[in-house]
Amino acid sequence: MTSDVAVPAPETAAANGHGEAHTTARFGALTLGSIGVVYGDIGTSPLYAFREAVMAASGAEGAPTSAAVLGVVSLILWALIVVVTLKYVVILLRADNNGEGGTLALMALAQRAVGTGGATIVLLGIISGALFYGDAVITPALSVLSAIEGMKDVTLTFEPYIVPLTVVILVCLFAVQSRGTARVAAFFGPIMCVWFAVLAVAAIRPILEQPQILFALNPLYAVSFMLHHGIIGFVTLGAVFLAVTGAEALYADLGHFGKRPIQTAWLFIVLPSLALNYLGQGALVLGDPGAIVSPFFQLFPQGLFRGTMVVLATAATVIASQAVITGAYSLTRQAIQLGLLPRFEIRHTSEAHSGQIFIPRINQLLLVAVVLLVLLFRSSSALASAYGISVTGTMVVTAMMGFVVVWKVWRWSPFAAAALIAPFLFLDLTFLAANLLKVFEGGWVPLALGAVMIILMYTWRRGSRLLFEKSRKLEFPLADLVAMLEKRPPQRVPGTAVFLTSDPLSAPTALMHSLKHYKVLHEKNVILTIETAQTPRIDPAERVRLEQISPTFSKVTLKFGFMESPNVPKALAIARKLGWQFDIMSTSFFLSRRALKPAAHSGMPRWQDRLFISLSRSANDATDYFQIPSGRVVEVGTQVTI
Repeated sequence: MTSDVAVPAPETAAANGHGEAHTTARFGALTLGSIGVVYGDIGTSPLYAFREAVMAASGAEGAPTSAAVLGVVSLILWALIVVVTLKYVVILLRADNNGEGGTLALMALAQRAVGTGGATIVLLGIISGALFYGDAVITPALSVLSAIEGMKDVTLTFEPYIVPLTVVILVCLFAVQSRGTARVAAFFGPIMCVWFAVLAVAAIRPILEQPQILFALNPLYAVSFMLHHGIIGFVTLGAVFLAVTGAEALYADLGHFGKRPIQTAWLFIVLPSLALNYLGQGALVLGDPGAIVSPFFQLFPQGLFRGTMVVLATAATVIASQAVITGAYSLTRQAIQLGLLPRFEIRHTSEAHSGQIFIPRINQLLLVAVVLLVLLFRSSSALASAYGISVTGTMVVTAMMGFVVVWKVWRWSPFAAAALIAPFLFLDLTFLAANLLKVFEGGWVPLALGAVMIILMYTWRRGSRLLFEKSRKLEFPLADLVAMLEKRPPQRVPGTAVFLTSDPLSAPTALMHSLKHYKVLHEKNVILTIETAQTPRIDPAERVRLEQISPTFSKVTLKFGFMESPNVPKALAIARKLGWQFDIMSTSFFLSRRALKPAAHSGMPRWQDRLFISLSRSANDATDYFQIPSGRVVEVGTQVTI
């Protein structure tokens, strides 16, 4: 997941020019920010991961045995070391796309390295992006519900209010999204620092009382448990994976915090705190097997301490949910820019940080899905079965695309790249297979959500390509039209006309219709194309490309990164500095608005045609999306069959 909270950009001493002290302060702020944003999800896993894994390991036996407890704790600790530390912290954080991480950034990087034959990589990107939406729905539901369930451990009279209170908190969380997360983000780091400190301190007493739990640090206990428990061991592995959900956030938030702050926070604060807490929960259950009902909250004394912990856990889970929600916005913007989804309304909630965005439609859909999940499953144990599949699926895809990057971008031999990635891919596939056993218990939810998103993304991409190819066949070559107009110009009117088109080689539909109906031409005419690069951001010097094709016609190409929101007026201000003379108040922007109708033979099944047409109708207006002043826009309607 990625998250768009307001954080200072990574900066080196050489870049800022203020010396080491300033850099150290900046580094500290980034490390604190990463604790609050990156580690919210994985940091709240102790609420349910150990409990679910031990209950799965105990199977029909009922009370957990010491072998089951030691085996589970060992599996969790080594999953954190191998999957999170080695795969993400050591290897994948180096595979950045101009400083950005995440599955779609990795897809763009791998696609750029492979070149034209990148259809499989695009498909992998679509799958991982689609599965993330499943994660974005389940994380808020599961984490907030598991925190509120701690009220049962304070007093049982609260039990009937758990689900309603969870729904109220989630509705409030989604309601405040439109205000932006910058103000709330300032508290994320300190709250999560307190959370991790409490996780570590609460575990010390049980570990001192049951020191044999430290045997779990030996990986042989994990191996022995898997070898001696057959299918039960495999089912347990699916629950153990709950401890590493959120690892994708390490990579996805690379662009916000930089590699070193994320690595430092993990190695010195987050990993030690999580390891101690899982050891503490294990020690508690070794001493009192009945504590498995709620091992996390029973680490704290009954009364005020436990009540305070419920409040802190709720705050921590809201933070974890916030990171996933803003991650869904960020992923959606990347998907729109990469041509995987139609244009949705994107609102900027901060003038200082371009990453601070809010997408109303995604917010509404997530809220409905999250509330439905809470009402459908009603307990964190039931929801835990639904969790894991989407995250393991994303991890498998990330490992596959990571292989392409190590091979093609880092220029390793394919055998060396395979030797590096294969062990992690094998582990990810094992976790995925273990989680697939839970399909009928709730695992179908993220799979269904992912399948819907894959169909939507694939349909939009395929339909857009078919529409482009059909339009190109029907359109007139631009060079021929310009030559004709310069030879026999129609009536000229003062001002500048800007015609937006996705195909700079063909005459824009709006220009053809303007000539056909008005029989006039402006003094200056600009064919404007907007391109999305395979990099997250574009250097302002590369933003604008100008090309004069005749005395009255010129081509302007504006380039934006897939993490940027296209702002045409701002980009055209750069064009003015490059020598293009125009006055925005005497410039008209011509856009063609296409009304699509299904054709008899389109290249897609009829249902997919209808889905593509309905998606195109739901797309946000190009005027708003490209931030063009609406008073300067002329729209020309055309009917196109697809």
